[in-house]
Amino acid sequence: MASHSDTLVVFFGATAGANGGKLGSDEREIILLVWQIVDLREKKVGKLHRCLVKPDTLELADQCKEETGLSSDDVVNAEPLDKVLQQFQQSVTSELECLKRSSYTLCVNSPLVIRQALHPEASKKNLVLPECFFSFVDLRKEFEKCCPNAGPANKLEIPSMLEHVGLAAVSEQLMGVREVRSMVQLILCILAEPYNHNFSCVETVNYKFDSGTCSKTEPVDNETIIRARGLPWQSSDQDIARFFKGLNIAKGGVALCLNAQGRRNGEALVRFINSEHRDLALERHKHHMGSRYIEVYKATGDEFLKIAGGTSNEVTQFLSKENQVIVRMRGLPFTATSQEVLDFLGPESPVTDGAEGLLFVKYPDGRPTGDAFVLFSCDEYAQNAMKKHRQILGKRYIELFRSTAAEVQQVLTRYLSTPLISTLPASPIVPVLAAPPFLPTASSTRDCVRLRGLPYTAGIEDILEFMAEHTSDIKPHGVHMVLNQQGRPSGDAFIQMKSPDKAFIVSQKCHKKTMKDRYVEVFQCSTEEMSIVLMGGTLNRSGLSPPPCKLPCLSPPTAYAFPTPPAILSEAAFYQPPLLATPRPHQATHSPALAYYPPQPHLYMNMNMNYTAYYPSPPVSPSTVSYFAAPPSVAAAVAAQPHHAAAAAAAAAAASSPVLPQPGALVRMQGLPYNTGVKDILGFFQGYQLQPDAVLILYNFSGQCSGEALVTFPSEEAACRAVAERSSHAFYGQQVHLTFCN
Repeated sequence: MASHSDTLVVFFGATAGANGGKLGSDEREIILLVWQIVDLREKKVGKLHRCLVKPDTLELADQCKEETGLSSDDVVNAEPLDKVLQQFQQSVTSELECLKRSSYTLCVNSPLVIRQALHPEASKKNLVLPECFFSFVDLRKEFEKCCPNAGPANKLEIPSMLEHVGLAAVSEQLMGVREVRSMVQLILCILAEPYNHNFSCVETVNYKFDSGTCSKTEPVDNETIIRARGLPWQSSDQDIARFFKGLNIAKGGVALCLNAQGRRNGEALVRFINSEHRDLALERHKHHMGSRYIEVYKATGDEFLKIAGGTSNEVTQFLSKENQVIVRMRGLPFTATSQEVLDFLGPESPVTDGAEGLLFVKYPDGRPTGDAFVLFSCDEYAQNAMKKHRQILGKRYIELFRSTAAEVQQVLTRYLSTPLISTLPASPIVPVLAAPPFLPTASSTRDCVRLRGLPYTAGIEDILEFMAEHTSDIKPHGVHMVLNQQGRPSGDAFIQMKSPDKAFIVSQKCHKKTMKDRYVEVFQCSTEEMSIVLMGGTLNRSGLSPPPCKLPCLSPPTAYAFPTPPAILSEAAFYQPPLLATPRPHQATHSPALAYYPPQPHLYMNMNMNYTAYYPSPPVSPSTVSYFAAPPSVAAAVAAQPHHAAAAAAAAAAASSPVLPQPGALVRMQGLPYNTGVKDILGFFQGYQLQPDAVLILYNFSGQCSGEALVTFPSEEAACRAVAERSSHAFYGQQVHLTFCN
């Protein structure tokens, strides 16, 4: 440490890209290192050393050429970084022996050269840095401590510090040499009278990331959390810590996020020791992990605790052992015992404390989920276990992954308590407002067609293109894409045509036409048959299967509208509580054919119903009228009203709801992860100055995200620019389709 060291080594570095305050922000390699020894006892200086470094990529940025005066020809014959670091260590050791000094500490003008340039580059090149590069003193912070009236450390520059103590600027022209000589002058000045400064504020770089647990009651500073997106699905907490090498992550500060199926979604929340390290982490936005670039955004402490926090005594006891490597096993037979798992792993990968090092994940009723976590005392044993990936135990192949304490918390919390994925609470049984064109009255008239075998990526635009010239024969709002109970495309869709003849022609001409390299089957059907499928039944060549019903003595409703409120209540009381759906308010459009349908009849929807995404047909755009899950406030407002006033209350509550989109240009997002939140979408469009109420996430009838959202931009220009700029960006590690709704 500097307080016990008798020598400082003033150290400076420059990269082939940005330097100064942006050093290391562009992942460019180091091309210049300069250093000089200062004897703190004798207040003497040693020889100044200036070494060029040969980067793997010889091309230098124009800014670098201008600031350093170097060109590609100057560095082409230089030594690589590992050789230059060896020279550094040899020269410093030799001078220390001559001065009869025993220790030294690096002194830099900014931590960027150590934290943002040297450590990340060494990590990527698998170089082992000497111990001296894991501690240093920041001259700016020492100067602030010595001269408090000089200003905050992050605002101090070498010229201003020289001016403050009355020293003249160094006239040296060479970059690096000028900075080092100036720093040496400042050090000698504050060591002497009247300052008599003692260098004691030593900063350290963690050698490795320490895993650990986090309690939900633990206070977490919002200014220390970031969200990393686009991570490879197999990345571990150690891989993420390596990506942020040079920055100090808090113990147990890496939380890998899981999707609704318990699989990693390419996202992680990372907690740093302070806001300074968090701010440096944000500078690594779009830096690379292998061949993938990683997006880095601000996050909150609540978001971190939601993922990493846990209160389970079983988890706490399992993770109480320090410095253990965790491996997750997935796909275990439900009858698998601890001994069978230990035998599967074998003697070459011994589990810590035997069966005590196994944690089987179970449902609240004690049934096994097929997941388990295993503790190993060292990385070697864990690597041996990973070699068993996809080998057979019983009659099932087993998947093994490197895991984290936060993932253990998430998985146990998911199965033993409430789900981590945000869902809308169940609304009370209330009438649902619907528009006649969306939910037609059941009829035996065969004026509909069913599309079967659609690609799962197919959207409304693909179906309209598939229909070609028959698009003009579709009824307004007559396209119904059927999603399954998980909110995913089922490969089916129903289309209402203007007449049975039109439906017959489409079924003849479009049957087995190709859409995205898949042939699609087209069958003529009736509105009644379509209604049964939309209510949760099945439609196949052997006939119709009615939708399931919880009470065998009752039949589900066969029509979508009921004549009187009392009939509705008596019938609907037998069904599970539905989510309240409300029509989005009418917005102005340039289309002359736009028809807005005010809420008229009362409607109940069974929870067994297939979720159906209703899309209007041309010339009405997809943003004109749709039905979305209403916020709980709307449901509460309706439930509190008498039955005869329920419709009016629902309409009034929906009109005042802040969740509904505001006037402006709309962009539709498709293919979103099912745990997407409003903050995630706002982060994806960071820089477009969106308000939280500009985002509307579409939910299915089980209260989960359907994978789609509407985002309101202040102008058409902003919406078009967002679609053009963000279409190529990954969202949660997966591609999202953006469509401008004019």
